[in-house]
Amino acid sequence: KNLLEVTKDFKGIVEIIVKNVIIPLVPIHIAGIFSKLTASGEIVQTLKTFSSVYLIIIPLQIAYIVLQYFVAYAVSRKSPIKAIKNMIPGYMMALGTQSSAASIPVNLQCAKKNDLSDDVVDFVIPLCATIHLAGDTITLVLGAMGIMLMSGQTPTAPLMIPYIFMLGVTMVAAPGIPGGGVYATLGLLKDMLMFNPAQQGLMIAIHFAQDSFGTATNVCGDGAIAIVVDKLFRKKSISGEKMIKEEVFGEVI
Repeated sequence: KNLLEVTKDFKGIVEIIVKNVIIPLVPIHIAGIFSKLTASGEIVQTLKTFSSVYLIIIPLQIAYIVLQYFVAYAVSRKSPIKAIKNMIPGYMMALGTQSSAASIPVNLQCAKKNDLSDDVVDFVIPLCATIHLAGDTITLVLGAMGIMLMSGQTPTAPLMIPYIFMLGVTMVAAPGIPGGGVYATLGLLKDMLMFNPAQQGLMIAIHFAQDSFGTATNVCGDGAIAIVVDKLFRKKSISGEKMIKEEVFGEVI
């Protein structure tokens, strides 16, 4: 086997362990954390923080989707409203499954409704299901800031900017399964933001509570990326055909 095949095998092992071993134990872990917070009298403040964070996260995720499609409109001139409407079934599928990978079949059909090349869609959508986790990134940044403020820490720019850049790299390697993003980020939270086990547990709770919306943001945004790639692909194809015709006619003349 070559290195690529070995890497894919290890990624498959990680996804199986996370899906079949870690995720089933998460509710017990979260229940223990909230029981401890209740016993210490911190549960009310924690729930207030959670509510404030969610009121920011979900609208920001929706705004991110809209922004992506307006950028796609600037590149391709495809109606953002129509494009978003075509992607709604993929969004709903992701809400229900909490998995970018499981939403690929529906998302492929949705993207093709936007008059895109089959080759581009078949390449971009499965690829983005693995590497495009913007919804998770939004949650993991704002959630970390909320937990820091709740714990009396200040999320300063010198602290958060390196974390955001590293998070962007980490999300590319995170498995596209429920909880994959937050578990891939625990090392960054511990080493860069100095999160203790209790804070890491709160981050897991925040992430899982909105994972449906984060995954739906990822999946819906894949369609906008496909529109941009399709436009660039068509432009390059036309340029290539023009060059070939010029060469052929030049030889004939």
